[in-house]
Amino acid sequence: MADKVFISLQNNAEAQPIITAILADNPAAVLNESPGMVKIDCPSRLVIRRESVEAALGRDFDLQELHINLISLGGNIDEDDDEFVLYWRT
Repeated sequence: MADKVFISLQNNAEAQPIITAILADNPAAVLNESPGMVKIDCPSRLVIRRESVEAALGRDFDLQELHINLISLGGNIDEDDDEFVLYWRT
């Protein structure tokens, strides 16, 4: 079983506040940047909080907007209106 989850997003201005929020809420996360993509790896669990993204963006944010810049992810997903969580089931 994999021990890390990951999310890959487009490396563009629109995704930068989302990336900022993810890194702030997940101190163990590791950022890997390339020209067109950003991959964030995190041991066990990664949480994207709507309220953190809103603070970084300075506007309301629907977590479904995440899918606009989403390239790939690894892990099981649990999501509601406030959080998008990646984790591995045990």
